[in-house]
Amino acid sequence: MILLVVIASVLILGITIYQFREINIDYHKVRLAKKEEQINQSVKNTLQQTTYPVTTENLGHIFRDEIYRIADVQNVNFNIYDLEGQLIKSSKTQFENDSISTCLSPNVLNNLSSSVTKRYVEHNSAAGDRYQASYMYINDLKFKPIGILNLPYYEDNSFNDNELKEFLVRLAWVYLLMMIIAIGLAYFISKYITRSLQTVSDMLARTELSGKNQKIFVEDPSEEMGNLITSYNAMIDELENSAAKLARSEREQAWREMAKQVAHEIKNPLTPMRLSVQSFERKFNPEDPNVESKVAEYSKTLIQQIDTMSNIASAFSNFAEMPAQQNETLNVVEIVRLALDIFNENYINFQSDEKEIIAKLDRTQLIRVVTNLVKNAIQAMPEVENPNITVVVSSENEMVKIEVSDNGIGISEEFKDKIFEPKFTTKSSGMGLGLGMVKNIVETYKGDITVNSKEGIETVFTVRFPKRIK
Repeated sequence: MILLVVIASVLILGITIYQFREINIDYHKVRLAKKEEQINQSVKNTLQQTTYPVTTENLGHIFRDEIYRIADVQNVNFNIYDLEGQLIKSSKTQFENDSISTCLSPNVLNNLSSSVTKRYVEHNSAAGDRYQASYMYINDLKFKPIGILNLPYYEDNSFNDNELKEFLVRLAWVYLLMMIIAIGLAYFISKYITRSLQTVSDMLARTELSGKNQKIFVEDPSEEMGNLITSYNAMIDELENSAAKLARSEREQAWREMAKQVAHEIKNPLTPMRLSVQSFERKFNPEDPNVESKVAEYSKTLIQQIDTMSNIASAFSNFAEMPAQQNETLNVVEIVRLALDIFNENYINFQSDEKEIIAKLDRTQLIRVVTNLVKNAIQAMPEVENPNITVVVSSENEMVKIEVSDNGIGISEEFKDKIFEPKFTTKSSGMGLGLGMVKNIVETYKGDITVNSKEGIETVFTVRFPKRIK
């Protein structure tokens, strides 16, 4: 719409200027013809009333005073030449005669003599102004040419030029108003047309693979938009069905993996228990003097394996249990320090520049996070000569930051993305549930946990908890 208005304005501007120029040409053409007719009629009247013989030689005497009267009455200057092109008389003063040609050019004489109408108009320009010069024969009473009448006509376009400027200014204001209206209409029409598209775009931006997605309902949509909205709503239905199937499949797969892991971990202590029972059955002798010590050793072996199975069951139970948030206002610095007191390793160091960082968290789960990270750090330094574990607690805006760093074996790049997965472990013992449980607790409290490790140099686990759960 805006482009059409601009094109129309340019075309009308060009046509208007062209039309005004044509009007000027026609106006001066008609006006010159009228002036010629008036002067020619006055000349004829003078020739009819003169007492001099009407000849070329007497033209100067006939129009000696009459030329000024005619020029004054008709308000136009003119010149009289003989048939050879020599100036006989001019209505201009002697001072003005300096700009008058005293002899006509051969081109003018030839064009005049060859003209059917015995009239020739010469077009010239001087000092930026256009002027015309009209030439025609002066005839005697018997219609025999005796001289040449020259009528200079200067084109004064100032009035028409001013009119053109005023018209163009008015036209510019009209088209400016039309442009503003066109822009407004284009804006509102485009907003109306794209309203449904914007609705679809906003809904697509909020579409999630998990969770409930709303369908689009638009009143009186166009056929194309109706098809698009129908396709979107069908996609939402299919997405919800696919998400439900995927979630069910993931749950089933998770239970299968968990069942395999539980079975694997339980089989590990059952095998030595079975072997111990079979060995005791073969070698048991009630009369053996060392029977009490052997029974005690046998019982000790069984108790150790039973404890192992109990630990396995507790670990899986703790991992499966979603942390129940029993938040209380506590000093994180003091709680972390107390959590480290259960460890006997003298290379565990605690640092904090603040004596008190108050947050609203669950005491038990905070201790569980710290102890699991420290245990993981201890297990990462089996053969380090100078082991060192540093636990740093600090405040970071509205977050509590806990860093646990060690100088152990580190974590290779290929395992960094897997260490928080349940049942993943790089150790020969253990179930790989510790870091998974830590991540579960941290995310439940809307926090985050990151790891930065250089293999063979150090590993730093960083946990951030919000001070207040919103």
